[in-house]
Amino acid sequence: MKRLFVVSLILAASASMFAKVKLPRLFSDGVVLQRGQVVPVWGEADANESVTLTFGKKTYSTQADEKGNWRIDLPKMKAGGPFEIMVNDVAIHDVWVGDVWLFSGQSNIDIHLERVYPHYPDEIDNDELDKVHLFQVQNFAETHQPLSDVKSRGWMKLNKKNAWHFTALGYFLGKQMFAKNGVPQGIIQSSWGGTPIEAWLPADSIRLYSPMKYAETCMYQDDALVQSINRMNEQANNRWFESLNQCDPGISGGWVAADYDDSQWKEVDQYNLPVRGRFCGSYWLRQHIHIDAAHAGRSAQLLLGTLYDADYTYVNGKEVGRTYYQYPPRRYQIPEGLLHEGDNVITVRFVNKHGAPSFVREKPYRLNFGNNDIQPLSSSWRVHDGAQMPSQPSVSMSTQNLSSVLYNGMLSPLAPFALSGVVWYQGESNTGRPQEYLPYLNCLKNSWRERFQQPQLPFVIVQLANYMAPSAQPQNSNWAALREAQHLSALADNRAELAVAIDLGEANDIHPLQKKEVAERCVLAFDKLVFGKKVTLSPEVVSVNQADGQIIITFDQPLQEGNLHEFELAGQDNKFQNVKATAKGNTVTLQSIPGACKVRYAWKDNPAQADCRALKTSLPAVPFERSF
Repeated sequence: MKRLFVVSLILAASASMFAKVKLPRLFSDGVVLQRGQVVPVWGEADANESVTLTFGKKTYSTQADEKGNWRIDLPKMKAGGPFEIMVNDVAIHDVWVGDVWLFSGQSNIDIHLERVYPHYPDEIDNDELDKVHLFQVQNFAETHQPLSDVKSRGWMKLNKKNAWHFTALGYFLGKQMFAKNGVPQGIIQSSWGGTPIEAWLPADSIRLYSPMKYAETCMYQDDALVQSINRMNEQANNRWFESLNQCDPGISGGWVAADYDDSQWKEVDQYNLPVRGRFCGSYWLRQHIHIDAAHAGRSAQLLLGTLYDADYTYVNGKEVGRTYYQYPPRRYQIPEGLLHEGDNVITVRFVNKHGAPSFVREKPYRLNFGNNDIQPLSSSWRVHDGAQMPSQPSVSMSTQNLSSVLYNGMLSPLAPFALSGVVWYQGESNTGRPQEYLPYLNCLKNSWRERFQQPQLPFVIVQLANYMAPSAQPQNSNWAALREAQHLSALADNRAELAVAIDLGEANDIHPLQKKEVAERCVLAFDKLVFGKKVTLSPEVVSVNQADGQIIITFDQPLQEGNLHEFELAGQDNKFQNVKATAKGNTVTLQSIPGACKVRYAWKDNPAQADCRALKTSLPAVPFERSF
């Protein structure tokens, strides 16, 4: 008995000596640590357990507190690697020291490499950088309080496969930074499409700025309530589709079949479909295409541009793809053997819950057989009504849009990981309330700096790109007002800069695809903020003066000279009108109007003619509104 007791003591002591510590997912194989800064390493263990960290030839020790939390701060290090870290008996392999960048916001951060691939195929196909590592935080909304860790698959090396569903903007910035500085790069993506800025703010800030939103989040801390609402929405969605399919004559009538007789269907142009206003239900289109002997049996990619809203697409009766909402490009693979010589048919079943079915202009509609072997589609389709439906019943509640839930689940758990800088690209979901955005954005920067324990943490704010239909006349644009909030926030913060994207947007796509060009502008801003380089960013207004019937706007740098567009003036009545503008040197001269006291530039949803640019860099001037 005595011997058994001694053995038990020895085993207990051994278990204590080698008890495992728990590390956040950030500290896993492939991690990139920030050079030139103190680097916190933290985790969990048993209460009061001894924790020893070995990195290189140095060893650091601490003791977990009564709750099992521990932290060790590594001293400033130079770039290099690969290294290994041991924390008690947990090994972290392939450790690098370099620069770490956090990308956060909504869908224009989310837009992944696959979406932009057609713009940069040769570059992406040949990419493989062992010293650029990617870390993607999985979507998770937490309504209660900040979590201790995020959900993630861990670090991955940059290559086409690993980056395919990673932020394209972060991918390009990581590559560009590595090319410029030659040190390892760590890119962290923590973003969620369609979410408002409030979701990324801590609860105490929301309580201060909007007690009502704070109360709403508190209400949804009832997990049973959230589950019941989600279950009801799912049931309503399923029942709506069941009813649609039961009522749709195209389902029972076999309208997808290759040999279906559609000769009596009405033939229309795809950009002039006979559907107007709000539409719920299904709508069918068919197009016959001739395939010659040289292409028969070959695989192909069907490009159907961008459609509004959902579609189910068939080729010769076989489904080749479906997309559930408007923004993704339709790139559907047609397998070998499906296309045959002679007549083939493409069938598209639109399903809309609101708004008219439509094709988006300026997008590709064709068959792509590879190696620039392309067969364009006709813009003419045969159409037929399917089934019209009532609106889907639902309770409007998206957990990820509640205040603080993404801060709790996707941001706070990353801290205090040492960072070189943050890219924030968000605002589309707040354009309905632009007057709130400036204090929220200021609060976000300050609260994140506090959470990461980096008071000087640099931010690059990507200004919203141009979007929606251009207008020749002045607009009171919420998009412009939100851009101005982004501008003012960056202007008042010496650790923030604005990446202007007013020339990189698309009228028909809220997700512009020129992410490499946006990344280049972010890199320029970080060159100034982080590396202290003397770089010139987008032209900024220095002063506005009135003299001799003219308005003289002075910028901080020389401009491309000539006549300019998208400048407007207004008097006390706040009624803006277009005015002639001419650039020379670093000034723009406007032809004044009676009582002029306000000027603005590119103040529209989509100021498509905006052409005020820097002389040396061609960067677009910052949109603005000023009184004088």
